[in-house]
Amino acid sequence: MTKEKNPWTKTSSTQVYDNPWVSIRHEEVIKPNGEPGIYGVAHFKNKAIAIVPVDSDLNTWLVGQYRYPLEEYSWEIPMGGGALEVESIESAKRELKEETGISAESWTELGRIHTSNSVTDEVGYMYLAENLTFGESEPDDTEILKIQKVSLSKAIEMVMNSEITDSLSIAALLKVARLKGI
Repeated sequence: MTKEKNPWTKTSSTQVYDNPWVSIRHEEVIKPNGEPGIYGVAHFKNKAIAIVPVDSDLNTWLVGQYRYPLEEYSWEIPMGGGALEVESIESAKRELKEETGISAESWTELGRIHTSNSVTDEVGYMYLAENLTFGESEPDDTEILKIQKVSLSKAIEMVMNSEITDSLSIAALLKVARLKGI
């Protein structure tokens, strides 16, 4: 892959919103065509962390919850935020335990993903978790979660039928399916 020169010129940047999780910038720019324009950028203050737990029978666990920004219920793989200064794998281990009560002995990094690169700088890290042990979940106080055990094949079917629409879940599940020959 070749490295391309940035065709955009930023002439000013103003933070218009800030909270502990995200900040929003309004930027005045010169577009690649030379015309002036604007751009809005959402900066996330955490990494996105996503985990596909898989047992020896090729089952996985999905987490269901109501997603406020979408105003709809969503089935996803276990996921959450990880502090920028913390190793992604450590955040993955914590998130899997918090949301499902599952711990894993074996971890495989599946890669990273830009969740919505036209408006945000958020980076997601995806993991496969295997050799599982089970305990009690410890969800955050903002989470009312349902946990569902399904076959990996069923989860892929849910992706293909748009029953799973979360970008990190789709990417991670498809990567795991490829690794497992599904």
